[in-house]
Amino acid sequence: MYKVFLVYILMVFACSLHPKEQANVLYAKDLYPYGRSEITTDNTLNLISSAVHFGFTFQGKTCTIYTSLPSWLDHNYLQYELDGVYQKRIKVSKNANSVTIKASNDGKHTVWIYKATEATTGGIFIDKIEGNNLNALHPSPAPLIEFIGNSITSGAQSDVSEMPCGVGEYRDYTNAYMAYGPRVARALGVNFILSSVSGIGIYRTWNKDEPSMPQVYEKTDFQVESKSSWNFKLYTPKVVSIALGTNDLSDGDGQSERAPFDSSRFVTAYIDFIRLVHSKYADARIALLSSPMESGVKKILLERCLTEIKKNIDDLHFLNEPVAVYFFEPMQPRGCSNHPSIEDHAILAKELIPFFKKLL
Repeated sequence: MYKVFLVYILMVFACSLHPKEQANVLYAKDLYPYGRSEITTDNTLNLISSAVHFGFTFQGKTCTIYTSLPSWLDHNYLQYELDGVYQKRIKVSKNANSVTIKASNDGKHTVWIYKATEATTGGIFIDKIEGNNLNALHPSPAPLIEFIGNSITSGAQSDVSEMPCGVGEYRDYTNAYMAYGPRVARALGVNFILSSVSGIGIYRTWNKDEPSMPQVYEKTDFQVESKSSWNFKLYTPKVVSIALGTNDLSDGDGQSERAPFDSSRFVTAYIDFIRLVHSKYADARIALLSSPMESGVKKILLERCLTEIKKNIDDLHFLNEPVAVYFFEPMQPRGCSNHPSIEDHAILAKELIPFFKKLL
């Protein structure tokens, strides 16, 4: 009887300690990230894709997120919402292992952390979160849109809040949270993931013959040489939006040899890529977007190609529903390097909201 009573006391004591430990520390493995990420061998959470995010609640005025970067990377960026309001980007430095979230009062607060930059910029590792009464949040069960694209979809070169164009590095101007896709998703109350790579096209990049999106889409970090394959069973998009073509149409950098745009090759590669996407998400509605950065002859050429792609796919009848196509209104981009600014992305999102609302 004494042994039984002793075991009971030890169990009660252990249970009384466990909630307290969990309330004040959230480890990486206890979070629920949404987007491309992975738990590393040392149990940190590697945030990979643009705008991959996770949420939690805490009590009080502050909480601390412990972070690290790959050895080759000196800085990167997170960004966050506090109690439903976007705050800012946070610079994650190689020389600092934590960032602090501050609230104005001691109440219960909700935080959503987003990776501001692209997969090809490098990962951001989350070790743990410390604070009072912490609780990891599950993403909502709302429908999902996957946005596949290039630098525009990533929100690259859009944010000059840290420094003016031309002063910093490429990642210093990227704001994935404010890109058109996440804006559309928030407006419609749905989930989103971004599968986007700056400079990439459907059959070539902006200044080279490869890699193309079909070559990297199945790689977890969108790197051709990567040995890690993404698990597409993790998510089931209601709609997959594809916005590629700007870089295929590019005239290049003036240094690398560049063949003229091949519309036949573009159309064939695009159709093959839609087949690939369909093989991952059999029930998803496919939507094709043109480019707000193209005008004149290139705009007409891209729209003509997308129309041909839609007709070919619809005639093949392997999708459940016809391909949806949206052509952007022409835009004079105000971001860095002829990219849409944060304000321009708001305009793009406003254009797209009725289009995606109909698809959903």
